[in-house]
Amino acid sequence: QVQVVESGGGLVQAGGSLRLSCAASGITYFSYCMVWFRQSPGKEREGVAFIDSYGSITYADSVKGRFTISRDNAKNTLYLQMSSLKPEDTAMYYCAAKPYGCSSGSNAWRFYNFWGQGTQVTVSS
Repeated sequence: QVQVVESGGGLVQAGGSLRLSCAASGITYFSYCMVWFRQSPGKEREGVAFIDSYGSITYADSVKGRFTISRDNAKNTLYLQMSSLKPEDTAMYYCAAKPYGCSSGSNAWRFYNFWGQGTQVTVSS
């Protein structure tokens, strides 16, 4: 049985930092593309950071230079270090997984098989 569980969200002031974690089980983790998506009310779900099985990384333009994605295959865990947070980063953040390569772009979320329940990040101004 596949489980994906996020943690680490919370309330932070603008300019602050947070670190999200995502623990996955029931999949051959090392071979999966792992992604952080986010969604705020009235907006589409957006992929913000992608890391494939080779460690190749892609970021959304909106978070480049501020967010860092990493994975620990020994612990089956994905991380998102978020710095210089802005109020527009406020959203529910989801961890998602799919086998083989990453899919990015508009509506990429449709291609991901496994999802966590999400963790809320709120950035106050």
